[in-house]
Amino acid sequence: MKMEFSKRSQAFPEGIFSVLNKKKEELLKEGRTVYNFSVGTPDFRPPVHIMEAFLEAAKDPENYKYALSDRPELLEAMQGFYRRRFGVELGTNQIMSMYGSQEGMAHIALALCDPGDVVLVPNPGYPVFGIGPELAGARSVTYPLYKENNFLPNFDDIPEETAREAKFMIISAPANPVCAVAGDDFYESAIAFAEKYHVILLHDNAYADLVYGGKTGKSFLSYPGAMETGIEFFSLSKSYNVTGMRISFALGNAEVIEAFRKVRSQIDYGTFLPVQYAAIAAVTGPQDSVKDQCREYERRSRALSRGLTEIGWEVPDCDGTMFVWAPIPKNYDNSEKFAMDLAEKAGVIVVPGSSFGDLGEGYVRLALVYPVDTIREAVKAVAESGILK
Repeated sequence: MKMEFSKRSQAFPEGIFSVLNKKKEELLKEGRTVYNFSVGTPDFRPPVHIMEAFLEAAKDPENYKYALSDRPELLEAMQGFYRRRFGVELGTNQIMSMYGSQEGMAHIALALCDPGDVVLVPNPGYPVFGIGPELAGARSVTYPLYKENNFLPNFDDIPEETAREAKFMIISAPANPVCAVAGDDFYESAIAFAEKYHVILLHDNAYADLVYGGKTGKSFLSYPGAMETGIEFFSLSKSYNVTGMRISFALGNAEVIEAFRKVRSQIDYGTFLPVQYAAIAAVTGPQDSVKDQCREYERRSRALSRGLTEIGWEVPDCDGTMFVWAPIPKNYDNSEKFAMDLAEKAGVIVVPGSSFGDLGEGYVRLALVYPVDTIREAVKAVAESGILK
């Protein structure tokens, strides 16, 4: 029997992380030492009080039934967290959980767009920013992020006709993969743009707790006008090292949240209750580990960027996230070629910037998933490989 699949399914090539994982497995079979900087999975442990809350809830057989909705105490916990952490007041009708921000990005366009509607997404940008809307039949149109503007959008770069067509726009700071951290003027400009063109804003705030130099990450919702123009996604994954728990939150404009909740009710029976109780423990419990972890990520970032610079690969310091966004060495002109050669010659696996959009060409992304001593070993492997000559 000949199988025919949707044109949509044919539109997406094999993911770069799958390709890199195959390369990693090949190198390991050869007995090589591998430093895998590709996937941003934290190597830190979740705080004990979060695990204990999960384990305690998992002992109750009643918690294995459909949750159907967010527990009131979960919504109240996030309400209190946003008040304490960001100074933002939210009603519980302005908060909902998701199975991680990736799932939220994959489905939000179902609530906001009709087929053919325009969605503005960053280039370079995290792939699901564009893939999610396209799965819903919307049309992803990219806006540029340039080094000259610290990889933040210049809203004047967006043609007026495109701005008027756009249904919603995805923004992110601190941003994956480009590590851009934004100031007040960025958020104020984004809100002014949204108000002028009636564009819904979606701010991906997964790395709010990973801002360096003693600075504190902010919430888009803390700015005047934000609540009227859009929503924010806040993830527990990186702040609390619970990537496998798959829990994030959509927060902000009540109408958008209600529309999104309605769509998700058709595909979701609620977040597993032990996960909800673990999330409550995360946002209501001690936050010292979050701050300590940020400082450790900063140490790792500096060890990597400065270590590579010392051996002849010029990599500027980054201001936040758990990544380093590195220009490829001057003796290369293609990021994928460099990434494959780096894996083969040094055993160091990185993500080519072209995987995040054509404006990512000329860069690679490295995840800060090793302690400083291991990072130094990886830098030494790069130096000894001869790839920089």
